[in-house]
Amino acid sequence: MIMKYRKYTFLMILILISLIPLFDLFKPGLPLTHDGQDHVARIANFYQNLSEGNIIPRWAGNLNWGYGHPILEFLYPLPSYLASFFHFFGFTLIDAVKLVFGASFILSGLAMFLFIKELLNDDKAAFFASALYVIAPYRFVDLYVRGAIGEHVAFIFPPLIFYFLIKLSKKNSYWHVLGGLAHNAITLMFLPLIFIYIFYLFFQCANKKYFIFNILCLIFFGLGLSAFFWIPAFMEGKYTLRDIVTGGGEYLTSFVAWKDFFFGQWSYGGTLTLSKQIGIIHWVGVFASVIVTCHLYKKRNKLWKLCLGSFLILGVTLFLMTSSSGPIWQAITILQKFQFPWRLLSLTVFLSALMGGILLFVIPNRYKGIALLIFIVGLLAVNKDYWHAQGFLQKKEGFYSDIYNGTTDTGESAPIWSVRFMERKPKSRVEIISGYGKVIEIKRKIVSREYKVIASSKVRILENTLYFPGWTVLVDGKKQEIEFQDQNHRGLITFSVDKGEHFISIIFKETKIRLFSDTVSLVSVITVGGFMLFQLVGKRMYNKK
Repeated sequence: MIMKYRKYTFLMILILISLIPLFDLFKPGLPLTHDGQDHVARIANFYQNLSEGNIIPRWAGNLNWGYGHPILEFLYPLPSYLASFFHFFGFTLIDAVKLVFGASFILSGLAMFLFIKELLNDDKAAFFASALYVIAPYRFVDLYVRGAIGEHVAFIFPPLIFYFLIKLSKKNSYWHVLGGLAHNAITLMFLPLIFIYIFYLFFQCANKKYFIFNILCLIFFGLGLSAFFWIPAFMEGKYTLRDIVTGGGEYLTSFVAWKDFFFGQWSYGGTLTLSKQIGIIHWVGVFASVIVTCHLYKKRNKLWKLCLGSFLILGVTLFLMTSSSGPIWQAITILQKFQFPWRLLSLTVFLSALMGGILLFVIPNRYKGIALLIFIVGLLAVNKDYWHAQGFLQKKEGFYSDIYNGTTDTGESAPIWSVRFMERKPKSRVEIISGYGKVIEIKRKIVSREYKVIASSKVRILENTLYFPGWTVLVDGKKQEIEFQDQNHRGLITFSVDKGEHFISIIFKETKIRLFSDTVSLVSVITVGGFMLFQLVGKRMYNKK
């Protein structure tokens, strides 16, 4: 029995080590971070959408002092779906968010183990690389300083994609293609690295034709499955202040000094003062990779290309985070979408962990165990002061689920025709701003409102909701023109109603772009689901024969 589970020893130890930095998540309250409170408020709005039957939440009705906000359309939704899942089963919003942080931290390490084990077929090397991947200063910046839940969850997927790419290069399996569909969850900054790795594997694989075909399937269906998110986020971003806010040159003040990659004081402060360290033990793997590359080259081991490539890409990544790369950021404007150059530290965590794993791989077996022990003890020792929260926020659930006094972003998702932030709650949800009459609220949900209007003259009504494409006003079932550029009510929904008694319905509908995107995703889900079912049934029938 013991021998049966012995092969899982390193995985179990990895899980235990991953739990150590998460102890603060077991304490009451929400860790004090830059964005943690805002994430809980967003997820509260996301969950309210789901509870009302909106499968793809796009509108956060309680944000922005109750005026609503389209921010949900522009945030990658996976963390919110996960937190909503936990909340549905009885966890508080805060505990649901902490569960997502904790589970993502552990799963990212397991994903890295899977990748390195497949790459090197060495449990010790896979264990060390996984430990480097989770016990890294920047991971704790995300967890306990920034509270960046989206980026934190995204750490799961790069090693997972690399794992399935290796599988595809070795064997033409449609299940590996399906597993590789996780690529739609990675961040933009990892895409160049993944394409470089695909290029590397292309020359390693035996059946290049099927490899390329499967990669194209991955890209095609991956984009299709996530179309409901990325197409509207890309196409309707022009209606927001995104380009104005992110194109303001903020990156110019956020470059990193070279010395900060090696050492620096730990800080819970803002973006300029937070730690940008790579990690002392991580640097051991990076610097040793020069010697390791030479060793692998002499041994005619093809891994030398991967090791050298990782070292060079890491060097380019570090350069792009320094002020010397300023002209590149100005010329390649897509880089400015990252806002802060130090966000590329996500890449350095992955690359340094990979190089650390290869380093342990080349160490002779008789020294490998003791080397691993020294590295792990050193890794835990030098990072032990980083895995603690600055403090904890104690707020009632209603603070997040009721009207929230903010947009939870820096204004980049605000409609371009509105002010960047509202400053106070409206006097009422709906008002008559011209003419005489009375408005009776019948029903109000996140994305719909119903009123009865009794007008003694023609009236102009103000619905204190930010206008964004999709909002539609129906008066007695007929579409009514919306005016949202009133100088006195900038960006808000206003419309006219004739004298008499009328039934008003205000609904946030899917635009043509969103409907198209939803359809693409639905067709992709049906296609992939049907293919999986076909494979299962076909395999079962084949086994019966």
